[in-house]
Amino acid sequence: MNDLLLRALRREPVSRPPVWMMRQAGRYLPQYRAVRAGSDFLTMCRTPELATEVTLQPIDLVGVDAAIIFSDILVVPEAMGMHLTLDEGVGPQFPSPLRTAADVAKLHPVDPQDQLGYMLAALRMTRRALNDRVPLIGFAGSPWTLAAYMVEGKGTKQFAVAKKMLFEAPDVAHALLDKLATAVGDFLVAQVEAGAQVVQLFESWAGALGPQEFRTFALPYLAKAAQRAREASVPVIVFAPGAGWAMSEIAAATHADAIGVDWHTTPHEARRLTDPFSVALQGNLDPCALYAPVSEIQRRTRDMIQAFGPVGHVANLGHGILPDMNPDHARAFIDAVQSWEWTEERLDAARRASGRAPQLAEIA
Repeated sequence: MNDLLLRALRREPVSRPPVWMMRQAGRYLPQYRAVRAGSDFLTMCRTPELATEVTLQPIDLVGVDAAIIFSDILVVPEAMGMHLTLDEGVGPQFPSPLRTAADVAKLHPVDPQDQLGYMLAALRMTRRALNDRVPLIGFAGSPWTLAAYMVEGKGTKQFAVAKKMLFEAPDVAHALLDKLATAVGDFLVAQVEAGAQVVQLFESWAGALGPQEFRTFALPYLAKAAQRAREASVPVIVFAPGAGWAMSEIAAATHADAIGVDWHTTPHEARRLTDPFSVALQGNLDPCALYAPVSEIQRRTRDMIQAFGPVGHVANLGHGILPDMNPDHARAFIDAVQSWEWTEERLDAARRASGRAPQLAEIA
């Protein structure tokens, strides 16, 4: 098996960084659009055969070093009893959002084998279809991010309604977040039991919170979910875009194996913040950089790899690939990573940048 991802997440020797892309099974691929033309998004998520088909597409068509199961973070609130809609051009919505303690009390406990069995079936099917070509990643939304959607009712720029609950009814918010942390942690463990070899937590709306609110309402519940996931004994990645300032706190609280880095945080700063915790880093090319000419994509990708250094780096974008991206530009990014080699000259440059020499044992 191509186990570069697993070795990099464990900070073991690798000859080059592994590479995959968030949202790699998506609308930028014509083959995905062909499947999507015959089914709505939620039907694709709930149909293991379709989820498996589109999960495999970027492995076969783009050549990434890992598969991530096709699904959506909002399947957890749906499993808790909320009605989820996803209309073309509108995005996901909860027509009856949570606003009161009574609303939160009505949420169901989640049995992943029951309410989310379709995703577990997709994981098992995909794992068999991969036949150990590359590792399979499972994922879930983090508690604050899910709560933001559940209270707001839809995605917004500020999540003012959700944040209003944090200030006006913090006890209600904590009750909701605690329920979500339990559900998310249990779901990730079930995903591993179904075949996931890595799991990632998406704290997508971390940037909507200030430091005090992040530390009070996001980080404790992100940590609870991550630590539950770690009980499954596979690498755990935490990605909290917009909260680069909190990377050291996230690493300390979650005990994650890797921290995702968005493009607002430089590789040097990410290393500085996380080096005391010996975590791997994942990222962080700006997704819009893939609009550039191929030669510029290649240059920026090489610069990114060099800046992260030879140990504990998973090449990725700083967020999901955009739906109108040219697939050839996605391939240029993947190819640039896969053609990288840690030469003596590059190792020496990494040593000078970091102030220490990479040990020979760190490079396969």
